[in-house]
Amino acid sequence: MGAFPKSIHFIGTNTPRRVEMSVRNLEVEGEIPAEIDGAFFRAVPDNANAPMFEDDIALNADGMVARFNITGNQVDYDIKYVETERYLAEKEARRALFGQYRNPFTDDPSVKGKDRTLANTTPVWHGGRLFMTKEDGRGYEVNPHTLETIGAWDYFGALKSETFTAHPRIDDETGEMFFFGYEADGLCSLEVAYGIADKDGKLTSEQWFKQPYCSTIHDFCITEKYAIFPIYPTTADIDRLKEGGAHWAHQQDLECWVGIMPRYGKVEEMRWFKGPKGVSAFHFINAFDDGELVHMDVCLSDTNAFQFMREAGGVERHQMDVKGALTRWTFDMSKPGDSFESRDLGPPGDLPRLPDADQGRPYRRAWYLSMNPEGGPPMPGGPVGANFNAIIRIEPGNGRISMMGVPPGAGVSEPAFVPSADPENGGWLLSVVDQPNGPDPSNYLSELWVMEADNVEKGPIAKVKLNMPLRSQVHGTWVARAKLDTSVQKA
Repeated sequence: MGAFPKSIHFIGTNTPRRVEMSVRNLEVEGEIPAEIDGAFFRAVPDNANAPMFEDDIALNADGMVARFNITGNQVDYDIKYVETERYLAEKEARRALFGQYRNPFTDDPSVKGKDRTLANTTPVWHGGRLFMTKEDGRGYEVNPHTLETIGAWDYFGALKSETFTAHPRIDDETGEMFFFGYEADGLCSLEVAYGIADKDGKLTSEQWFKQPYCSTIHDFCITEKYAIFPIYPTTADIDRLKEGGAHWAHQQDLECWVGIMPRYGKVEEMRWFKGPKGVSAFHFINAFDDGELVHMDVCLSDTNAFQFMREAGGVERHQMDVKGALTRWTFDMSKPGDSFESRDLGPPGDLPRLPDADQGRPYRRAWYLSMNPEGGPPMPGGPVGANFNAIIRIEPGNGRISMMGVPPGAGVSEPAFVPSADPENGGWLLSVVDQPNGPDPSNYLSELWVMEADNVEKGPIAKVKLNMPLRSQVHGTWVARAKLDTSVQKA
């Protein structure tokens, strides 16, 4: 193709921007608390070239790493492409060479065997290093000070898995990172690699097991005792790929599964629990132990949230008709059998955020994105084609819920949590908000909002004005100045 399609994946906040830039001293409205000192990194898919196919999707765009560098009311913004092997090959060719989403059989023959990952999903900080990740390949290390790409990361040759999740879990107490990779040894493989890296970033364990069917395992959970692998019925098929079809197709009549093993144990100790048919989840708030009970809080929907994955499986459902809820699944490890209990905790939504200190432990509160029914039609864009317009704060222990809605027609991105050293202060949230700037859905202005984490309903206490539109992010992460100052890569 010589031009970008006019589909939902290329309009609104998915409009290709294709600009690397650095902007110093952004306008700040209000006062940013002095404790907010560090960098908010964001993963931003943005096509460097027009795609090969008309039906391409937003998740198939080149990865960009963006950064808000914040010291008090001084805020700088930078964004740069992650120079993956794929990006560099297309940069040299000046055109797209890689075809449909996660289907190498649709690629230009000149790139056969090259690394296809886009590193466009989640920035991950661990062991003094910043990685840009996407679950179809290994992460790429990026210099956190310059945003220059260092290269693909394999733990100095120790990692055997060909893939690395976009959602590792880091135990704030031990500093260890727990992660996995599915399709670990190749396309449509059942193999899953489960790895642990110590606080210094050294790989200490890698074990492999087979999942019940080849599913998209986007996220997982840890507790103080267990590692939890949820398997939902969105499946891959090698014959479908060879015929030029979709990598993922949702199977509404197929059961889901949850595998639970001791987090420091052997994969042979995995115990499998069978769940309902057709349900789907991409993100989990948290999991934790309560005696012999294991609780997992999941952003659950009754079918896959991605229209292109539903359609590939023959599921005809309008995006606004997808139902769901924040749901708690509870597993009793003392009882035999493969069943578990389920109950709703809160309204439907996704892209949750938890304080780092609460990872894998009982937690008092968390935040996630949802839809405010009074916010008007959703702003087009984002990975599923419609942006969220509200941030929910929930206390799962007592059911208390509060909400901040954005202005009508606006959209809000996944927040990052910034802790406070003051025990009387609940910390802050950082989130990019996109607001319409006229009737054209691709014409909007982006702002970074700073909110009190325990008073989200008050709205922002400060806004960082960009006076320009930013492409939709997928995920982001906050890295404090003290960590940046001791990073492996230097400025």
